Amino acid sequence: MPQPIRIPDVAGKVVALLGLGRTGSATAAALEASGAIVWAWDDNEQARAALPTDMIVDLAKANWSRPEMLVMSPGIPHTHPAPHPVAALAKEAGKPLLGDIELLYRATPRQRYVGVTGTNGKSTTTTLIAHILRQGGKHVAVGGNLGAAALSLEPLPGDGIYVLELSSYQLELTPTPICDVAILLNVTPDHLSRHGGMDGYIDAKALILRPKGRGSIGVLGVDDQPCRDLFARLQDGGRKLIPISVEREAAGGVDAVNGVLIDRTGKQPEHVLDLKSIATLPGSHNWQNAAAAYVAAKAMGLDRAAIVAGLQSYPGLAHRQELIATVAGVRYVNDSKATNADAAAKALACYENIHWIIGGRAKEGGLAGLDPLYRRVRHAYIIGECANDFAKQLRGKLPFTQCGTLDKAVAAAHGDAKTGAVVLLSPACASWDQYPNFEARGDHFRQLVLALGGRGAA
Repeated sequence: MPQPIRIPDVAGKVVALLGLGRTGSATAAALEASGAIVWAWDDNEQARAALPTDMIVDLAKANWSRPEMLVMSPGIPHTHPAPHPVAALAKEAGKPLLGDIELLYRATPRQRYVGVTGTNGKSTTTTLIAHILRQGGKHVAVGGNLGAAALSLEPLPGDGIYVLELSSYQLELTPTPICDVAILLNVTPDHLSRHGGMDGYIDAKALILRPKGRGSIGVLGVDDQPCRDLFARLQDGGRKLIPISVEREAAGGVDAVNGVLIDRTGKQPEHVLDLKSIATLPGSHNWQNAAAAYVAAKAMGLDRAAIVAGLQSYPGLAHRQELIATVAGVRYVNDSKATNADAAAKALACYENIHWIIGGRAKEGGLAGLDPLYRRVRHAYIIGECANDFAKQLRGKLPFTQCGTLDKAVAAAHGDAKTGAVVLLSPACASWDQYPNFEARGDHFRQLVLALGGRGAA
């Protein structure tokens, strides 16, 4: 069993910890192993019960002269729409608000870091980069907003590479620029209430591009206006910026127009490969992910042949356009990670003759922007608390059935779909009305589909 990560300069000191979910529990264990006196709190009594009672301190009633810092789980607000009362107390006492990503970097500053953010595509890009680097013989640990919490990752040797998916929430709690390669894929409206509007959201995403000394690289998708504006604004900001695009030639960068990956960072453009040949990276959104992964892997020292081999052997990401099975000639695709309309659009653009399962807890904008893709949809099956609202948005645009729950939606789609069709779970919504997370929703879809019989994706 690997040794836990040791956080420096906390032994014998009080560290306040707010939030005891996946991230907070791993942080508590790492702080304790590092000799800190942990004052931990979660508003949920069940979460508190999972920790030793001597760690539990009601931080709303604590003496704030004692803690060195407040380490927060990223889901807890500290600015908009209103700060959590404990965050407000820590700020009033002049204590820094930090996240687990900052503590990981303080513990392992000699290793290299690849950070990935963006409204959509960051999980695929993160796992794709980690896969390519591992295939190329690098020591890699992958986590952050995706999979393992940062402080539960294994300590890497000096040449190791941490590949981290970073949410806007995590970036706000990471004051140190940690990324040797920082990737910002795209920015479309999401989490606006948490950031006080679109400008605040863009600023939070842009934090990943703060320079980390000479030689740090920024990879920036330039196919949306907010990112194009950031590219222009940060051009001379101390980090070398490399543009990526799937819509046009990216001078000095990497593009994948029509799926053909071209490296334009050298004196002459170099053809890398045709991404359309890779079944696990369908659609232009995945071509953007591949372009970003190519730049990152190249910056980490892999040659083109090794990167191409890694791209070609990528197995795909669970819950992101994951082919579960083919039943009676109908493909069943799990895209549960599509928690907003923009993410769902990426999947809708990849298929025809779609039986579309949508719904859950709606995000800002609902289904706005999806109208041009409705011609690809034969029928929609609505689930979750947004059912009435989505029915209003779809009425007169495409046929739909209000199913309420996922089991009823899968059964209805199975009854309707004919050979050559695709049953696509791409909800365009958060899962929290009926499931604890998008993974649980996708796993339920998988169970329902496999119960239908047919030929599995493997």
